[in-house]
Amino acid sequence: MKYLFAVAFLILFVSCKENAPKPLTAQEIVDKAIEASGGELYKNHSTGFAFRGKTYHSKNENGKIVLDRISATDSITIRDVKNGNDYERYINDSLVAVPDSMAVRYANSVNSVHYFARLPYGLNDGAVNKELLGKETIGGKEYYKVKVTFDQQGGGDDFDDTYLYWFDIETFKADYLAYDFHVNGGGQRFRKAYNERYVNGIRFVDYENYKAKNVDSDILEIGQLYNKGELELLSKVELTNIQVD
Repeated sequence: MKYLFAVAFLILFVSCKENAPKPLTAQEIVDKAIEASGGELYKNHSTGFAFRGKTYHSKNENGKIVLDRISATDSITIRDVKNGNDYERYINDSLVAVPDSMAVRYANSVNSVHYFARLPYGLNDGAVNKELLGKETIGGKEYYKVKVTFDQQGGGDDFDDTYLYWFDIETFKADYLAYDFHVNGGGQRFRKAYNERYVNGIRFVDYENYKAKNVDSDILEIGQLYNKGELELLSKVELTNIQVD
């Protein structure tokens, strides 16, 4: 009798193990996050928004995403355009020459604002490496914690930065992100998403922008530093006048 019970238990155990859902990979989590935030709409819809006194636009031209930023005063309109790896500046619709060092700075600035506004869409770019670090609880809620690094080839000037994303285990929306950086003395940032809204099917959020008080702290521990109240609020990142066509 004991032998039959043991055999039955073993069969049940093996059956349950075979039928158990496979753990999600980092790639699968990111794919679900992109789908939850707009999916294919990112590819075929143009977007526009205002941020800190400037307006930003992105559009698909012949399969390539073109990004721009427009700064306007009473007499001067400056338009910075990033088209793939190319950058151009126009002043009152006239193309002007920009020193290489400044062109890189302007292009990176334009790209950075668009990058955060379009997240998590950019996480499937070719130079992105994704690693699932497991689950972590922030603010009393459980998240998938994904680490993102970049290849030097195609990873931009800041390829050596490390990013972290926390995806809701049920909705797959990115509620938090963090990154370290090495320019201008370096540092760490932690962002909490709020004011979620969908415009024609694409998700937009604003962020509370925090910094680590200790520049030597481990970026992988920054979520727990937030839980302990050991981060300092620097600013808020707010998008207005959002348009999706």
